[in-house]
Formats: sequence, C-alpha cells, structure tokens
Amino acid sequence: MSQFLIGKNGTESPEPVKAEVTGCVPEWLQGTLLRNGPGLFKVGDTEYNHWFDGMALIHSFTFKDGEVYYRSKFLRSDTFKKNTQANKIVVSEFGTMIYPDPCKNIFSKAFSYLLAAIPDFTDNNLINIIRYGEDYYASSEVNYMNQIDPITLDVIGKMNYRNHIALNLATAHPHYDDEGNTYNMGTALMRFGMPNYVIFKVPVNASDKEHKKPALRKVKQVCNIPFRSTLFPSYFHSFGMTENYIIFVEQPFKLDILRLATAIFRRVNWASCLKYDKEDITLIHLVDKKTGKAVSTKFYTDALVVFHHINAFEDDGHVVFDMVTYKDSNLYEMFYLANMRKETHEFIETNKVNFSPPICQRFVLPLPVAKDTPNGTNLVRLKDTTAKAVMQRDGSLYCLPETIFEGLELPGMNYKFNGKKYRYFYGSRVEWTPHPNKIGKVDIVTRKYIEWTEEDCYPSEPVFVASPGAVEEDDGVILSSVVSLNPKISPFMLVLNAKTFELRSVLRGLRLNPPHPLMTAFRICGRRQSFKIMSR
Repeated sequence: MSQFLIGKNGTESPEPVKAEVTGCVPEWLQGTLLRNGPGLFKVGDTEYNHWFDGMALIHSFTFKDGEVYYRSKFLRSDTFKKNTQANKIVVSEFGTMIYPDPCKNIFSKAFSYLLAAIPDFTDNNLINIIRYGEDYYASSEVNYMNQIDPITLDVIGKMNYRNHIALNLATAHPHYDDEGNTYNMGTALMRFGMPNYVIFKVPVNASDKEHKKPALRKVKQVCNIPFRSTLFPSYFHSFGMTENYIIFVEQPFKLDILRLATAIFRRVNWASCLKYDKEDITLIHLVDKKTGKAVSTKFYTDALVVFHHINAFEDDGHVVFDMVTYKDSNLYEMFYLANMRKETHEFIETNKVNFSPPICQRFVLPLPVAKDTPNGTNLVRLKDTTAKAVMQRDGSLYCLPETIFEGLELPGMNYKFNGKKYRYFYGSRVEWTPHPNKIGKVDIVTRKYIEWTEEDCYPSEPVFVASPGAVEEDDGVILSSVVSLNPKISPFMLVLNAKTFELRSVLRGLRLNPPHPLMTAFRICGRRQSFKIMSR
C-alpha cells in the first residue's frame, strides 16, 4: 500500500451521509453494521510506532429499504481526551511507550507503580465492538471498555471489568450462544492472588437500561484455569466454543510479567514483553460449559501461534475445532509503521525470510479416552479428516492437525453455524504483504476456493449476512469496505453474492480509512430482518 496511506490520520463524519448505490442492495438487508479500528496516528508533533496503537475510529453503515447511510466518530475515550488536550501522545499503547518526566517526582511514581505490579492500561478500545446483554462496548484486550450508543456512536460511559470480576486482561472476541448469552475469557494476574485464566458468562437479560445498570453486574464465572508458568501466562486473542465445551489453546506465545511490570523503567514498550518459545508445547484445554470442569485428558500439540479461531463443533464423540495458526510470532513485528511504510518490493525483501503464512488447521479431540488404550494409537475415528490424536505413554494425547487452507486470515462465517458443524468460511487473503488485496471463500468439504480482487483496491475482512429464511449455509451476502491507491477510485463498500462472490452492489461516497487485517471488526444489529454478525 502506498506510503501516504499508512499512518495517515482519519477524519470523522459525525452526521449520516447517504451512499451512492450502484447495483441493487437486497431489500431484506436492514440494520446497522459497526466497524472499529485505528484512525488517529499523529497528535501534534508526536506519532505512534505501531498500527495497533492508533486511536479508535468507529464507523457505522445503516442499511434501510435499499439505501445506505454512513457515519463515523473517534471514540471519546479518556485516552483520546488526554492526548488531544495535551496536543501530544501522553498515554502509552502496545508499541508506543510514554516515559515519565524525570523532573516530576519520578520516585513517588515509581513506588506507586511497583506496588501495583501490573500497569494501568489505556482505554483506547480499537479492536472490536462486543455485546453484553443489550449493551454495546468498544473493546480491546485490557480491563477497560467504553460503552457506546450503536446509533450515534457516542460514548455512554467507561467500564472496568475489575469492578465486576477479577481480571487484568480480556479478549475482544467473545462468543454468543443461541439464547444470546455472552461467553468470554480473561487473565487474572498477580494482583488478584493466584494467577489464572478465567472463563465467564454474561446472561442475555443482564441489561437494566431503565436504572442504567451495566450488564456486567450479572457476570458469572464459569471456570478458572491455572497458568502453566506463574510468571509467563499465555497470550490469547480468541477461543473456541461448541454447544457443550469451551476450547482454550494455551500457546507458547507468552507474556513476561516481570518485564511488563518494569517496562517503563527499562524504557521498553509492552509489545517487547511478549515472547515466543518455539521449544515449548501448546496445551489444549477443554472445559465443560455447564459444570465448569476441565476434561482430565491432557491434549497437546507442537509449538504454534494462534490469534483467530474459525469455528468448533462436536461430531460423533469428538470435539473438532479449526483455527488459523503460525509457526512463529513475527506477525506483530510486521505492523510497526516504519515497516509498513516500505514499498512493497522492499517490504517483501525485508520480511520474506521470517514470513510465516497463516495456515487454517483442523484439530480433533476424541472423547472419552480409555486409559488402557495402547501407546501410539490414533483415537480419531472420524472419516472426513486426516487429523490425529495419538496416545502417549503418560496417557496424554498428541494432536496432529489437518491443514485446510494456507494464506487466509480474519476468518468469518455464517454465525448461525457457530459451535455447529459447518462447511464454509471467509477471510482476507494474506500473501507477501500486510495489506490484503483479496477476500476469499473456502469450501472445507471440496477444498475449493474463490476470491474477489481488484487492482489497487484493499478490502477489509469479509462479513457474512444470511438471507431471511436461508436453508443453505452460504445463502446470503458478503460485506466488505474497500480503499484504493488510485486517487480516481473513492472508498466504497462491496455487497457480494456469498455463494458465487459475484458483485451485487457497490456503495460509494464513503469516507473510509485504510483497513487492516488484524484490526477490523463488524456487527450487524438487524431490525426488520433480525440478524446479528458476532465476533470470530
């Protein structure tokens, strides 16, 4: 992508703007699509170092009776207010650390900081829009969220997980069951006693708008999972869920707690506190949603890095889950702005040696496991997969995945099939650049792949919306916002036939910012046709 687009500040469109429609928007497509991502990279004379640091800009696309209206607003977080009032970056982010002025009582600040052990994080919630009860929140991966009005995009109030459940970190990719309950995971660090991973649930009826009480007040803890290593918890961006189980992958991509607690004194950023141990194993935890108890069998696989789960389901005594894996953690390094601003040929030359393509893989966990199973036995009995789970001498199962597809990230699907056996998923094509210029569809059964691409155009991750009363899994449309390097091509939104990827309509007259494969997230809140697109 051209250098002038990388790290350029976005602009707001706080009032609805009617899009110019070419083609036909399905009349049944009614609702509002929300997108969250980085939009402000420079404040005064200061600039962020990493794409994941930019201040959040929320976009909405409202579909009504064949017409589409667009608006956008910067998230008015405390971080946004502090930075803009100071006219410089004063709050630290993932890859940009702000150090204290040594002339301003640094010893008092240092003492307070060490007592807290874990730093107070930013509330620049730029990853996703998530739902608890009927409340919508701009979210990232820390303890703070900002509740927003999904229509006006205004901030209603700042929310702290810690006021309701003992968490320092939480994912921005929860799951929603068929009843509308929300399941999520977080990490409780040293400040809250014994460190552990926490699975929790917020009931669908938890909101009380009349008395302005937050849905999180009814949060219920499902399970605690102890860290394998007290000072090196696993980083996780998402998790899997079936009808009866939660799947948590404890990967050897770890957070160094001591480095995190002392980062500001060593003058390093928080990103440097994440380390990948390629010599370690990856543990797979399976937790019963109803009892909160973990399955006693130890499941493990080779070292890997995972950000996004695709889907999971139960099939004839097995738990099957698909996710996008990497052989290392170099992905984060690619998205420092200095790296992204390189011309394509220079970027390829710099990164091709260390480039680890995303691989969509299927893992299968057999249940139950007989203790007297001979060593070396593959316990996977399913006929439609080559994945294996091999019995080891200590009673553990070594899991060997099946590769479904290579080179697709930001997976999405028909969410009605979340936690159920499914056939199709969609995503952004990832090749030799951090700027995806293709979106695609994978048929897991036939392994056929189709895609949409256009010269000089960069589409955001595809979002599937099912047709009313759809019977077939891929009966619906794909939505994707697109920006272009060509100044003659204004930003637009695609509406594709999800079956064929043929163009149905193009929406122009939008003021969009460059999308990015790890930072775009969408939500549809339907009215006439009641549909919702949930997080991966």
